[in-house]
Amino acid sequence: MTSQEIRAQFLDFFKGKEHKIVPSAPMVIKDDPTLMFTNAGMNQFKEFFLGNTQSKVKRVADTQKCLRVSGKHNDLEEVGKDTYHHTMFEMLGNWSFGDYFKKEAIAWAWELLTAVYKIDKASLYVSVFEGSDDADNLEMDKEAFDLWKSIVPADRIIMGNKDDNFWEMGDQGPCGPCSEIHVDLRTKEEKTKTPGASLVNQDHPEVVEIWNLVFMQYNRKADGSLENLPEKHVDTGMGFERLCMALQGVKSNYDTDIFKPLIREIEIITGQKYGKDEETDIAIRVVADHIRAVAFSIADGQLPSNTGAGYVIRRILRRAIRYGFTFLDIKKPFIYRLAKVLSETMGQAFPELREQRQLIENVMKEEESSFLSTLEQGLVLLNSVIKSSKNNTIEGEKAFELYDTFGFPIDLTALILEEKGYELDVEGFEKALKAQKDRSRSASEVSKSDWNILMKDAEQEFIGYDSLEAHVKLVKYRKVKTKKEGEQYQLVFNLTPFYPEGGGQVGDKGYLESANGDVTYIVDTKKENNEIVHFATSLPKDVSGTFKAMVDEKQRWRTACNHTATHLLHQALREVLGDHVEQKGSAVHSKYLRFDFSHFSKLTREELRKVENFVNARIDGQLPLEENRSVSMKEAMEQGAMALFGEKYGDTVRTVRFGQSIELCGGTHVKNTGDIWHFKIVSEGAVAAGIRRIEAITSDAVKEFYFQNNRMLFEIKDLLNNAQDPVKAVVGLQDENSALKKQVEQLLKDKAKGLKNELIGELKEINGIQFLAKKVDLDAGGIKDLAYEMGGQVSNLFLLLATEKDGKALLSCYISKDLASNSGLHAGNIVRELGKHIQGGGGGQPFFATAGGKNPAGIEAALDQAKEMVSTTVEK
Repeated sequence: MTSQEIRAQFLDFFKGKEHKIVPSAPMVIKDDPTLMFTNAGMNQFKEFFLGNTQSKVKRVADTQKCLRVSGKHNDLEEVGKDTYHHTMFEMLGNWSFGDYFKKEAIAWAWELLTAVYKIDKASLYVSVFEGSDDADNLEMDKEAFDLWKSIVPADRIIMGNKDDNFWEMGDQGPCGPCSEIHVDLRTKEEKTKTPGASLVNQDHPEVVEIWNLVFMQYNRKADGSLENLPEKHVDTGMGFERLCMALQGVKSNYDTDIFKPLIREIEIITGQKYGKDEETDIAIRVVADHIRAVAFSIADGQLPSNTGAGYVIRRILRRAIRYGFTFLDIKKPFIYRLAKVLSETMGQAFPELREQRQLIENVMKEEESSFLSTLEQGLVLLNSVIKSSKNNTIEGEKAFELYDTFGFPIDLTALILEEKGYELDVEGFEKALKAQKDRSRSASEVSKSDWNILMKDAEQEFIGYDSLEAHVKLVKYRKVKTKKEGEQYQLVFNLTPFYPEGGGQVGDKGYLESANGDVTYIVDTKKENNEIVHFATSLPKDVSGTFKAMVDEKQRWRTACNHTATHLLHQALREVLGDHVEQKGSAVHSKYLRFDFSHFSKLTREELRKVENFVNARIDGQLPLEENRSVSMKEAMEQGAMALFGEKYGDTVRTVRFGQSIELCGGTHVKNTGDIWHFKIVSEGAVAAGIRRIEAITSDAVKEFYFQNNRMLFEIKDLLNNAQDPVKAVVGLQDENSALKKQVEQLLKDKAKGLKNELIGELKEINGIQFLAKKVDLDAGGIKDLAYEMGGQVSNLFLLLATEKDGKALLSCYISKDLASNSGLHAGNIVRELGKHIQGGGGGQPFFATAGGKNPAGIEAALDQAKEMVSTTVEK
């Protein structure tokens, strides 16, 4: 069977078991503060397992795109080295939310594998939780054992410990025992020699886990204790790539039709052959795997960047690039070319790959070009580190600096050092890396106590579209501690007017007022597992009382103006630039809005003017808000509503319309576009290849913008002696300034010529080298011109010139090219060392380099040391 047939049969099987087939959630998570990426099929159903929301259907099945490259589930460094770990993978799953439990889950799994997929029963092993004698003191899962024993021989049932057979969502939350199903893909001869049971969970490449049946029946509390969940659930996950390997009769996931087209294309592009040698095979597997992770992430709206989820995506792509650079001998962008093959092989199941292919290629190509330049720069820096080393061991801190500051991979550093006969202080590098991780972890660590439940089964309703105040009751609360904010409280109410952060819009702020007048400030509002969580600086004294909840009206109104403006801006961009424009991200604050969109070039001044005019025409048109808070997704799309890639929508959605602009949106908006007053673009620029960003302001912020510009204009007029035409006056000043600059440049050149003859007369010979170290009164450009002119007249020249300006020091070192190559003197290394005297640093080429610093008092010491360095080097 092809992979497409295997996927279809899974979904059809569970559809026949009365499961609703749901689409994959985005791989990049936007509304869960505990996760950056979907790392398991159950992520999109957390709210049901936690009991925050009741699922409308009790049985669900799907194929979920997952990414495991951070946190507890991190397979990144294993990818490529073996044949069955991946960064991005598909997880086939079936789910029961308080409906069927172990009996049905086990029976159906066995039926699908053996009766539908026809896997040899003798090749399958199952594992059952054996119990634990630790603090949990859990009994063996006898129910699962008895169910399996009625299906498979006892010698194929393996008792598993807590690490392998007890699944937990995290440190807190739903958990329970699980049964894994493993398949033995070895030959008959190999099976005869070694029993398959002994190889289960031993990282054998041909005895692998394909399905995990999790029976959620407990809740892990903050103190580590377990309590029974009110409802029992089933959460299963089957690795699609491993299943295809088993069903297609191959020994590796990379030999399935999921990866073979990608590998063939890599072979064509690189001229390398898969199966030639282990190094090449690993590199090809890394590239074939990582293209999927990066492409799916970009399609879901996550671009590579220097922070958060974007940093993880950039790291994955750079890992693929460096494997291509080092082992496939590819020194130019090539990975982006695989996007076409990927969209052809997986685009039917995941149409976003086809629809976003051009963007994927553009972003990846730019990232590749940028990092290849970094690699070249890193090689130069590494060579400099090697030359300055006093022995054959390179300090770990130096390697970490290359890794941390310049993004130069540590494994590439180690490889190059080995080739050159040097060793890396691995322990020192690991120590520096750990220190950085500890700093990062301590800054972001959040400790949470258990929820204190005050009202059970309370409906939590958002009323913020219609009202900014309400009388509310506290449903539950908990204390949280972070390094950054300190101690805070998280509050959940039975209803709330506070809008939670989402769809790019910031969360509301405001306050709670108790019956006796005490005030508790709400500093932020977020959504977590479908609950609206309010962040408070303190806890109300009487938590059982009724409170008056008040949203900050001014901030909400300004935010609503900006959010409505983003919809009008989206419409304007598509009208002015074309239908290829799609929203790629937004940030809606009370003070400004930011809008990212797909477009291939910088907007001209005329295009920006047209976009502004288009939006302001809709504002002047006073278009009323038309919203439908509960419409089917199908009906909304038929009406022409714009949906965003990477967003997860339910069966029913909310549509927001202003004139011809209609979008799916959960945010808050003005009642009429006239409320916005005016729209003004303040900046436009690139975010990534094919992605542009506009920042803009509305309402009060525009008034302040014009007020400040007007004030500045009057100040300029005052400075220009109240010129009637300030533009003409400024042009006149520019012309005058240009003429004066030319005069100054000529004077400095004349001064340098006169100084050149004077300095040549001061040269001293040190063992055949014409040496001079002197402080002069020239700028950096003048010093460079002077040095090159002297170098053209004097052989074997070593020149160190220093200058001081505005409390800062500059050192410039010039060494004749023949001297630099024959003596071992290197201007870049020299100024880097001398720069310590002026509390600065620098570098450059072997024959010319500069260093800047903030301590001019150290210039004399630098000049003295230069003479010592020349003398010592010559003596050697």
